[in-house]
Amino acid sequence: MPTPAARPSGRLPVLLLSLALLSLVRLPAAHAQEPVDEAAIALIRSQGLEHSRVMETLSWLTDVYGPRLTGSPRLDEAARWAVQQLEAWGLQNVHLEPWGPFGRGWSMERFSLHVTSPVTFDVLAFPKAWSPGIDGPVTAEVVVFDADSEEAFADYRGRLAGKIVLIDEPRDPDEPFEPEAERRDAEDLLELANAVSRDVAQRRYSADALRRYRLQQARIRFLYDERPLAILDRSYDRGDYGSVYVAAASVPAPAGSAWNERPTPWDPQGADVIPQITVAAEHYNRIYRLIQKGFPVQVEVDLDVQFHDDDPMEYNVIGEIPGTDPALGEEVVLIGAHLDSWHAGTGATDNGAGSAVMMEAMRILRATFDSLGTEPRRTIRIGLWTGEEQGLYGSVAHVNRHYAVLPGFTEPPTALKPDHARLSAYYNLDNGTGKIRGVYLQGNEAVRPIFAAWLAPFHDLGAATLTISNTGSTDHIPFDLVGLPGFQFIQDPIAYGRTHHSNMDTYDHAEEEDLKQAATIIAAFAYHTAQRDEKLPRKPLKLAEPAEAVGGR
Repeated sequence: MPTPAARPSGRLPVLLLSLALLSLVRLPAAHAQEPVDEAAIALIRSQGLEHSRVMETLSWLTDVYGPRLTGSPRLDEAARWAVQQLEAWGLQNVHLEPWGPFGRGWSMERFSLHVTSPVTFDVLAFPKAWSPGIDGPVTAEVVVFDADSEEAFADYRGRLAGKIVLIDEPRDPDEPFEPEAERRDAEDLLELANAVSRDVAQRRYSADALRRYRLQQARIRFLYDERPLAILDRSYDRGDYGSVYVAAASVPAPAGSAWNERPTPWDPQGADVIPQITVAAEHYNRIYRLIQKGFPVQVEVDLDVQFHDDDPMEYNVIGEIPGTDPALGEEVVLIGAHLDSWHAGTGATDNGAGSAVMMEAMRILRATFDSLGTEPRRTIRIGLWTGEEQGLYGSVAHVNRHYAVLPGFTEPPTALKPDHARLSAYYNLDNGTGKIRGVYLQGNEAVRPIFAAWLAPFHDLGAATLTISNTGSTDHIPFDLVGLPGFQFIQDPIAYGRTHHSNMDTYDHAEEEDLKQAATIIAAFAYHTAQRDEKLPRKPLKLAEPAEAVGGR
């Protein structure tokens, strides 16, 4: 997931910045003819801001159906509930679209961890996804694995079996001298608006980064050979005051593997996973300090999990408001967000918020067309993707199924499918609860005057910025890679870094007014994309080999 852009140290006067920003978003006269349907905007604003259902939808997705780990029964239940809700709102062709196979599902039933000696205290921690259970409660000694080279492994050989192993150094938590949550200010938005287009460079890894990766892989292979009872790490390089950031268990890659040849713990044919637990930094540090003082530390652990192998497939949620224009009805405007989450919280800001907003946008659109007594010219479709947290699996599968043959994230598509010519745009939301402040143009300068016209009715809601900049790590990327207009919205960060992937990712940290604003703006963008005479402009696309249409729906 992208992180908020770094702010420059210098500060211009706020009045000067505000005037400069307004001058950037004012519509040039040459583009004033881009249509804006004021009657539809009024209806969309009324539905979105005065009759919103977005928080009720989010509560169902989080309080009832959260967390929603890919492959878990809870995600399946959330998807089925979303299908029923979209149908109840009047959408058509609502269904679950399969992709995969993904692999084993996993869910946690019960977990406890506490220190029993030399002092006693409960430990704030969460098991990593796809960790196996521990038939407990079991008490074991805690040891530190402090090997910073493969040569140092010899000191630990034969000493770790049946132990609980700490694999990280302590980390000093940061004291919050500044507020956790923040809004984008005029200077930040001006910097985005003034960004210069540049090609996205292929990701390269320095020799030092590759060295660290190889050492990390050697460490995990050694630990798997030694078979400790459990492996404990601390919560990333951030997280304090009760925030614990938890992802998937690690499994060792074969020696000599490339950095991107990483096995997955959800592979039913994969390694026999060792239980792995992420501990809050403050509690991890305390255990570590006790060991440094020479105390033998004993920990009691109990972990009950379930693996789910009955259906290795996963499912995206798809629904639509069909287009009725004889010439344009088969063309599509697609909006989407990922439905899956990690498991420590209930998946609210990442990304129940985006899913609830997109569902609400479809509800707003259905109500708007009902009030107008019309139907959209183009089909407006929603996609709620699964498997995003494991690697954009659901959206990539959808692109491969309908639009193009995409071999990977570093290569262009090898062929296009007939539906590629029918998609006008894809709009995505996946940066938390913060309100929309504008749009990342993703290098597509031709859409700037169009989006400027569509944002103009929402300047009073704080949305006015267009930046040529790219943003990545979410589900618009597969669409962009195959030459389709795919966009992510600029959002206020709020406290996204504190909540996403953590146990604090809950309904209580969602901002109602922000989500209502986002659903309203996205509904308006989808409406105008569906109604305009032409599809949105596209960036040039170079195929890996000569394009041939293959297959269809």
